[in-house]
Amino acid sequence: MKRTFLISLVVLIAGSVFMNSCGLRSDDPTLGTELTDPTEQAFFNNLAQLCGHSYEGQQEYMREGRESWEDMYFVMHVTVCENDSIHAPFHLDDDHSRTWMFLVEEGRLRFRHDHRDPDGTPQRSTMYGGYADGNGSAFKQYFPADDYTIDNRLSSPNSVWIVELAEDMSTYSYSLHAGDTKIFKASFDLENPL
Repeated sequence: MKRTFLISLVVLIAGSVFMNSCGLRSDDPTLGTELTDPTEQAFFNNLAQLCGHSYEGQQEYMREGRESWEDMYFVMHVTVCENDSIHAPFHLDDDHSRTWMFLVEEGRLRFRHDHRDPDGTPQRSTMYGGYADGNGSAFKQYFPADDYTIDNRLSSPNSVWIVELAEDMSTYSYSLHAGDTKIFKASFDLENPL
């Protein structure tokens, strides 16, 4: 009885230390401390709760005329959670070329797409994205195309990426819009990590 209690106590303490070291408590703003917008910092910390886990997803929408991904296997791995960055590699079947990057740059939240060949070489179309536009919340942020993206013609100049966490933390969704037109949306089940 005493031994079982001791083992339970050790597991509880170890779990608590792990959770705190990874910044997984939503009420503990330990990450993104350089962000000047409190809603961006809250979003960053909510996103950090996913760190160390992988999630299965699916295509929710693809604009007509574009190649559908609905039969592909979607997996998002949240692998890096640091004070100034969260990385989430996003795999489609055996294509592991994509990583979503949430970065803290000069007090602002930036979202970028890192595309690489299997040998790690950056693809021509990489590092596009934008900065949060100030209209988001702790669960949803809007990222209009930034100057780098527009200047390098890596996406439409009126592109907006929307990243959203359900308030109950049950889903993560990513969508791309061109102005008022939705182009693509994927969602991931956060309730059943892989």
